[in-house]
Amino acid sequence: MTYYPPQQPMTGYPMAPPPPPAQNGMGIASFVLGLLGLLTSFIPVVGIVAWPMVIIGLVLGFVALGKAGRGMATNRGMAVAGIVLSALGLVVCVIWVVLFGKAANDVKEEAEREVTIVYELSGEAKDVTVTYTTFGDTTTTPQQEAVTSLPWQKDFKTKGLLKGGSMSASTGVDGGSLTCKVTVDGVVKKTETATGQFAIVTCTGF
Repeated sequence: MTYYPPQQPMTGYPMAPPPPPAQNGMGIASFVLGLLGLLTSFIPVVGIVAWPMVIIGLVLGFVALGKAGRGMATNRGMAVAGIVLSALGLVVCVIWVVLFGKAANDVKEEAEREVTIVYELSGEAKDVTVTYTTFGDTTTTPQQEAVTSLPWQKDFKTKGLLKGGSMSASTGVDGGSLTCKVTVDGVVKKTETATGQFAIVTCTGF
């Protein structure tokens, strides 16, 4: 007996190769980076790490969108979401840069701004002791004077990020009324009045 091997069925058409797997990795990476970048961008200082995430997420999103358009990927929606999230994160990062830049410029302008501080004493007191100091880029040591007639006035110029001064005065044994006043660039910042023996007035915190 002769053995004949089984024959393969004839279809009439060659077998098609299986389709290549979808290249969805970039779309997923874009979405993840965009989401993390957007969430991180709202945190001051820490948000600096959002810059590379949103930029890379934006690039990957466009590449993934191109692959989806050519049929090489199937997650077009995720790629679009990654682009949107990355773009929003980038906008937040840019806003932070603008705000920090303005704040730094304001600080610099304030540090360089020179002001005129005027200390004044007035009233009926005949025997007054006054102590005053001015601070800024160059802080002066407290100075004390015995004032025998009012009104009394001292002018100083200073600049720096933290600029200001302080003044206190007291009447003597003879008492009387006493008023202190501090003006900065012509604007009254502090004033206080006291009356009596050894009365004290203080003009600080401006």
